[in-house]
Amino acid sequence: MQNGFGRVITSGSGRGLWSLIIITLVVSGCSMVAVSQWDQMFGPAEPRERLVAADSDAGLHFLNEVQPMLEQRCVVCHGCYDSPCQLNLASPEGIDRGASKDKVYNSARLGVAPLTRMFEDAQTTAGWRAKKFWPVLNEHEQTPQANLDASIMHHMLALKRSNPLPEGPVLDEKEFDLSLDRKQFCAKPDELDKFDKKHPLWGMPYATPNLAEAEFATLESWLEEGARMAVAPMENAEIMAAVIDWEAFLNGASLKQQLMSRYLYEHWFLANLYFNALDDNTYFKLVRSATPPGQPIELIATRRPYDDPGVDRFYYRFRRDHATVLDKTHMPYGLDTKRMAWLQSLFIDADYTVEELPSYAVDVAANPFLVFQSIPIPSRWEFLRAEAQFTVMNFIKGPVCRGQIAVDVIRDNFWVFFEDTEIYASEAAAAFLAEQNDNLRMPSESGSAAAPWRTWKKYSKAQDAYLLAKADFADKNISAADVNLDLIWDGNGNNQNAALTVFRHFDSASVVKGLVGPAPRTAWLIGYPILERIHYLLVAGFDVYGNVGHQLTTRMYMDFLRMESEANFLSLLPQDARVTESRNWYEGADEKQQAYLFGSRFNITVPTGISYSTDNPKLELFGMLHERLAPVLNKAFELDQPGMPARQLESLQRLAAIQGLLLSPIPEAVFLNVQSSDGTERYYTVLRNVAHRNITALFSEQKNLVPEEDTLAVVSGFIGSYPNAYWKVAEEDLPDLVNSIAELTDEASYAALLDRYGVRRTAADFWQHSDKIIAAHEAADPVANGLPDYNRLANH
Repeated sequence: MQNGFGRVITSGSGRGLWSLIIITLVVSGCSMVAVSQWDQMFGPAEPRERLVAADSDAGLHFLNEVQPMLEQRCVVCHGCYDSPCQLNLASPEGIDRGASKDKVYNSARLGVAPLTRMFEDAQTTAGWRAKKFWPVLNEHEQTPQANLDASIMHHMLALKRSNPLPEGPVLDEKEFDLSLDRKQFCAKPDELDKFDKKHPLWGMPYATPNLAEAEFATLESWLEEGARMAVAPMENAEIMAAVIDWEAFLNGASLKQQLMSRYLYEHWFLANLYFNALDDNTYFKLVRSATPPGQPIELIATRRPYDDPGVDRFYYRFRRDHATVLDKTHMPYGLDTKRMAWLQSLFIDADYTVEELPSYAVDVAANPFLVFQSIPIPSRWEFLRAEAQFTVMNFIKGPVCRGQIAVDVIRDNFWVFFEDTEIYASEAAAAFLAEQNDNLRMPSESGSAAAPWRTWKKYSKAQDAYLLAKADFADKNISAADVNLDLIWDGNGNNQNAALTVFRHFDSASVVKGLVGPAPRTAWLIGYPILERIHYLLVAGFDVYGNVGHQLTTRMYMDFLRMESEANFLSLLPQDARVTESRNWYEGADEKQQAYLFGSRFNITVPTGISYSTDNPKLELFGMLHERLAPVLNKAFELDQPGMPARQLESLQRLAAIQGLLLSPIPEAVFLNVQSSDGTERYYTVLRNVAHRNITALFSEQKNLVPEEDTLAVVSGFIGSYPNAYWKVAEEDLPDLVNSIAELTDEASYAALLDRYGVRRTAADFWQHSDKIIAAHEAADPVANGLPDYNRLANH
């Protein structure tokens, strides 16, 4: 065979074998020499204790001067699972953990990757070293010289300072790879010289302007002094009291209380939980601990929240999450006395009994319809639906949202409605769902190393059986009089979760309350079995470290849930319109897909009881739903806000009306800053909705695009965690910006627009503009906001 150096090695060639051994020794010897130089100069490396008291001089310096700079210059690219080189700078523990060459997101992975979840899979820096993470801070002797010379963080900052961005508005794509799945060059200490020679322009912050001199000096001084860090204290007595009350509530002894708490934990484990005294961004994670309340948490870390905890007795505890809040993972959920009383009424006071607690065996635990069958369905449905945005956000912002394959199962823009609770109140409905427990199983129970074809075949067969049974049940138990607008939850007259809008931004997505943007091509009507399965498929049961089979079967099963949600909505239309719309939504699907879509599985023959009077019943239905839900529709994203200048409103409405091919150069998520002459600044989001003929193709999405049908949604405020571009315009120039967009012809014309109105990633004032965006977002919504992520910033 031929080795990497072009030399032929055969099983009978001792010379070839010795050549390979010599080459290996030479290469490894170079590494050992490089590392030993640091050892010889600064002594052996070992993890250092860097945490200091928050009220110490070093602690105050970190919290007030260093951490804000790290957040707004570094964490905007280095946070969570998709941090380059897994370097997560959102907390002192993440900074100390360091970097790794392993990639979490790998859609071609044949095996299961090792778990490297921050705060879970190792509790100490030494634990991360055992998992092959190397330091970016100096771990040799702690002297000022060593703290700089043996620090990868300082090395990368200094490299950028010595090699600033080349002049010009657009970066050379041969020099700067900005693709999301670019090859990563994660330099270990012994590889820095090689990295510098090969990529001298790749210092930090990557592909953006240098730090200001004062910013660099602040970080350099902090590193020189040993990079000591602190965590802001949590001294709010009301919050501490609330933690005690909630831990008592969730650790009750009765079987009802234990089953309720298991259900809550499996739906809240990703939440940023906060209490009614929130005044300092104090968030918590709900975890399982081997120790009871009042003692230090002894974390039980499992791959999935429904995995066996491995101990006879465990406790639900609130662990403070002091990491920087990132918009892409931030899912706030408020807890107060009113919420506790509501949960008490749903899960404890409700009339049912629990004879024994369900098993943690995977064939049981992965199926919520089996595990929680004792809890009345109306209670479970009311719980999920009351915070529907949060429930849906879990699969939008959870680990599954990263990457095209994960979210190409949904369209770029659609509205979501929910079924009324009364649908599940009858004994017949409860009995039907109980009969379908086995058919409602999901591929997540097959684990993280699924064999795709065998797994797919098993669960698609079960889904077919469920859909056929559902159609038969509907035909026998539902009449036309039952199919009316009362089927749609109206938010009880005060809950804005009754209507949601989902925007997909190619390989990420957002969900907001309200019916936002232009009328979409499709809509979903979600009931309890669908929403519960979405959660256990894409959130509780999804493993971002799983193999390609697990990821593919998860994606393909989500096709079922999307189509079922769409079919539910179509059932409100006249029967001929159901067929017309469905064929329009799946234009160009192949024969097998059409046979599935238009066959008996979705053939609910019950006619609608809703009266229609136009030749466009879908738009007519949207109008009726608007009217029904008007009291609870969120208006925060509407353009016509109080105090909005008429001229500004007219221009933005004209922008929102632009459609078609000329939108192609515009990225999918743009944050627009409009500056009025009186100094007032308003912020908007411009979203390009990419039209598809259908979304059935797993790997050839491009062929289903219909750019002549692309639309824009222009909204007040911020939607999206990953801005692709920043625009800035004076109010008097806004009409010209709109005219320029209406006259776009190609990338060159869009580049000319950016010359006038763009704040490119290369702009001298990029970081200053970024700071304004972050401050404006925080001011607009102090609870829901988080730092944006810049890994998808365009290079135009």
